[in-house]
Amino acid sequence: MVDYNPKSWWKLIFVFHRSDTFRQLLPAMLGVAAYTILVAYLEVEVLKVSFKNSTLVHSLVGFVLSLLLVFRTNTAYDRWWEGRKIWGAVVNNSRNLALKLSALVEDETTRQRFRALISNQVMAMKWHLRKDFNPDDFEETDRYAVAGFQAKAHLPNAVMQALYLEVNELYNTKQISGEQLLYINAELQSFTNNIGACERIQNTPIPYAYSLFLKKIIFLYIFTMPIGFVNEFGYWAALIIPLVFYTFAGLEIIAEEIEDPFGQDANDLPLNRISNNIRANLKEIFEQ
Repeated sequence: MVDYNPKSWWKLIFVFHRSDTFRQLLPAMLGVAAYTILVAYLEVEVLKVSFKNSTLVHSLVGFVLSLLLVFRTNTAYDRWWEGRKIWGAVVNNSRNLALKLSALVEDETTRQRFRALISNQVMAMKWHLRKDFNPDDFEETDRYAVAGFQAKAHLPNAVMQALYLEVNELYNTKQISGEQLLYINAELQSFTNNIGACERIQNTPIPYAYSLFLKKIIFLYIFTMPIGFVNEFGYWAALIIPLVFYTFAGLEIIAEEIEDPFGQDANDLPLNRISNNIRANLKEIFEQ
């Protein structure tokens, strides 16, 4: 995720980040401009035709297309924001579980084992959603090797199973009571619930028919614009139409990027920062 100052207008206007929509769409915008110049030449110099109310149809269609794009971007942002709320819950639940275990467990080796496992669980969630694995993000413990987790198909489940085994051992060895087991059960369950909610977002993209229709209507709208706009603006339409294309296509690109907020794109959630903050919090809690 890109950190920025939302009040810095001039910097935001003139910066060209690698994920900036203008930079991504510039080749297509140049192509639209060249296409518009070709249509203008044929319409003005060769065919010498003119139309009445030539921009009326595109004005009406543009209004409908704008409503569709608003719905599209709102839907994508809802998915992004839901993902952020889920990871906010991961932060809170990790802290709560660590605080409870730090109060219940006295053996230092066991405390550090729980610290590493909770931290590994958060890292496992991050890399599972990114469909990748980085062993440097995981901590070895006296009982659980990183290689053992890496071999599992569902990494968060593997780490969660280790956590349950450790908690069950505390109960079997009478280090915690049944009431205390229930006391920490909600936080344990929350990890599985949260990864399931993230998987629901990631594995349920916008319906194919809707995405296909929106792209087609943008294409048809832009490539029929020169027919009417050249009559009104002449060769200046080669500047106007690429700007309209940039507006509509840019909104669609932004929506495509943020509807899966768990990757490593510039506008995705800052999972690296969140998970590192959790690890720092856990270290501070268990060292008290």
